[in-house]
Amino acid sequence: MELHQISYFIHLAETLNFTSAAKLSGVSQPSLTRAILRLEQELGGPLIYRKGKNSRLTGLGQHVELEFRRMLVALESVRQHSDNWAQGKHQVLDIAVAPTVGATYFVPFLLSALEQIPSIEFKLHSLKSSEDVSGLMSGRYHACIFPQSSRPDIRLSVVPLFRERLVLGCAADHPLAAFDTIRAEDLVDYPFIDRLNCEYRGQIQDHFTRREVVMRPRFRTDREDWVQRVVAQSRAVCILPERSVAVPGMVTRLIEGLTLEHDLVMAMASGSATPVELKQFAQFASNYEWH
Repeated sequence: MELHQISYFIHLAETLNFTSAAKLSGVSQPSLTRAILRLEQELGGPLIYRKGKNSRLTGLGQHVELEFRRMLVALESVRQHSDNWAQGKHQVLDIAVAPTVGATYFVPFLLSALEQIPSIEFKLHSLKSSEDVSGLMSGRYHACIFPQSSRPDIRLSVVPLFRERLVLGCAADHPLAAFDTIRAEDLVDYPFIDRLNCEYRGQIQDHFTRREVVMRPRFRTDREDWVQRVVAQSRAVCILPERSVAVPGMVTRLIEGLTLEHDLVMAMASGSATPVELKQFAQFASNYEWH
């Protein structure tokens, strides 16, 4: 197996068309076809169903694509690390952060990491609510920071960070801010902001339903910054993770009987291809004091 065969197959998996894949690879179609045939012979099975416009990857092809992409990412990491080492540059770590993760607690953590690990540089991305671990497995991100799913994935290496509760968010001068704990029935007099990115929306609704409290959202959005701005500047309220507050003028209070909480974790793809700097960053995250 040669590197150019891997590159050819990745282009074929992206286009599902031999002519288009050959153009992307900068070779003739017959050359690409022969390379794919040799690859199939070496791997012991077909990688693509050849049905013209309806061509698609086989089960083996889908698995091989995932592994080949990881190999290319690892190779690029080695090249980048080598270049950075020779030129005194930093290793760039692509970190995806879920929108529900607040900057207030994570900025000091990231700044400390930059100080303690001089060889790294961060490129932060917003992890969309529709994304799953595919971004990690494909190599798009080195690591993701998000609320942990109840179902562990054996393909991931997970570093626990901290646990946080879901609480009421309101303006500092809001009438409810005068109390340490808020009853569910006290919320009905105020506009409710629905956070569409919240993974506990169903459980929150059930909590209020059991208490015969009907919350009628006046504003719905997946933009956490908009949610917090509206709450901080009005009489509206929302329910959010206690450490996610990032807007001045906003406070949090406990809700009587609401015991929802989640664990924030940093996840990476398992395997020996993990860059040294990413391992250092993961170790730093594991030992960090989350106040």
